[in-house]
Amino acid sequence: MNRIRLAFALSVFALASGVAVAQAPGTRLRGTVERMEGATLELKAADGREIKVALAPGFSVGGMVAAKASDIAKGSFIGVGAKPQADGTLLAVQVVIFPEAMRGTGEGHRPWGVLPDATMTNATVAETVSKVDGASLVLSYPGGEQKVAITPEATILMAAPAEASELKPGAQVAMTASRQADGSYSTSRVTVAKAGAKLPL
Repeated sequence: MNRIRLAFALSVFALASGVAVAQAPGTRLRGTVERMEGATLELKAADGREIKVALAPGFSVGGMVAAKASDIAKGSFIGVGAKPQADGTLLAVQVVIFPEAMRGTGEGHRPWGVLPDATMTNATVAETVSKVDGASLVLSYPGGEQKVAITPEATILMAAPAEASELKPGAQVAMTASRQADGSYSTSRVTVAKAGAKLPL
């Protein structure tokens, strides 16, 4: 795996799973691009704050595109943020279909700090059954498996390549950045929501 693919994989994993990785320390930032001037990206956060982010030389950009339950095939490696149900199964809130380069990354089942009482499962799809109103999956990982229900209310996303030219006003972006002494930030990786998609929680 080359360094660009590795950087993209790590940034998607950090955003999609809510689990910190050693290669991506810092503050998670989300916002709307106001403008890009040279190597500085100016954002407006959801709370109205204006944030300046310096883009490191050779920074990488990854994208997220909207996907459907039918895009989840047997053998896919996915991340599922879900809420436990009374019968012991999981109800998916968010599903991210990972690129093959990320297979095995963060594999397992754990609490998901993004939502109360939620879990994150990064695993291989061992079984999938399509339904009119979604799908049922069996996720397999070393030491266990989880049964997951996907309804139309779940957000389903797929990682995709993106270019720096997509960091234009109005674009929704997220990143893990380092805080600088003057209050600004710097990052080497940016994830952008492509047309019709939204960023992972």
